Amino acid sequence: MTRRRRTPPSPLPQRHGVDPVRVRLPAEGPWATVRTYLVERLSGAGVGVVDRMFEAGEIVGVDGRAVASDAAYEPGMFVWFHRELPDEVPVPFPLEVVHRDEHIVVVDKPHFLSTIPRGSHVRETAVARLRRELGIPTLGAAHRLDRLTAGLVLFTLRPEERGAYQSLFADRRVRKEYEAVAPYDPALALPRTVRSRIVKDRGVLAAYEVAGEPNAVSRVELIGHRAESGLGRYRLTPHTGQTHQLRVHMNTLGLPILGDPLYPVVAAAVPAGDFRRPLQLLARALEFTDPVTGVEHRFRSARALQAWFSYDDWAGSRSTHSTRT
Repeated sequence: MTRRRRTPPSPLPQRHGVDPVRVRLPAEGPWATVRTYLVERLSGAGVGVVDRMFEAGEIVGVDGRAVASDAAYEPGMFVWFHRELPDEVPVPFPLEVVHRDEHIVVVDKPHFLSTIPRGSHVRETAVARLRRELGIPTLGAAHRLDRLTAGLVLFTLRPEERGAYQSLFADRRVRKEYEAVAPYDPALALPRTVRSRIVKDRGVLAAYEVAGEPNAVSRVELIGHRAESGLGRYRLTPHTGQTHQLRVHMNTLGLPILGDPLYPVVAAAVPAGDFRRPLQLLARALEFTDPVTGVEHRFRSARALQAWFSYDDWAGSRSTHSTRT
């Protein structure tokens, strides 16, 4: 049996709280040099980008030394570099630390902030900001929360323990409770459990339901309604973790969540820096048994969804977000 080669530690430090890119050269291929492989691999970066990185000595090997552009291709070789970060509009809302100990950090994330670097959101992500603000370069996310959704997110401090916490979510051993503001339908019998099969295609913004064995299960409860505004306040308890599951299920019930740019209709892209009318969905509570310490954790967001308490402010504000209770 071939032993798997151990991944060496990065010779480059983080930059702006963002890890360097690590590339391992394939075991086989037609490339004569490291450069020819990276030019092909990183073709989407733009013409001349890889050559400029070589010239600047920004592509390094396991020893931290710059790799020459004519360095011979070596199967299985690791190289690292920092990618050019996109320009980003700062998300002007704070991350609130709810809990911190030797193993985990739990934060109350605002709307519009991605959990981890992805696409055009890199520095303005919860993980990068926390690494900078708390001075913990090893901090990593145990799970993800949609960029448009506010609320509780669990991060781990020690890489060797991260898998144990991630398994909590993969094995559905975390009780998650959400809150949403959506239209009120007096004819709809609630509470109810919604079951369906949800599919999310790569490169497509919205998920959708198809026939087949359910892979998404959500409990929907009405916890308040206001006749004058026609709005309801809902407690949502997901028993599975499909992409956009709660948003899809609420839309299926005819109750699309306020501020949702994808359901029921995919709207035009929201311009960068437009923080108006945030999605009225909040990850309200997390409960789990700590896999490392055995402690029973119960965390609750202190945020309040603005459309419920001040619909006019939510609908007309230029830059708004969930407030604090």
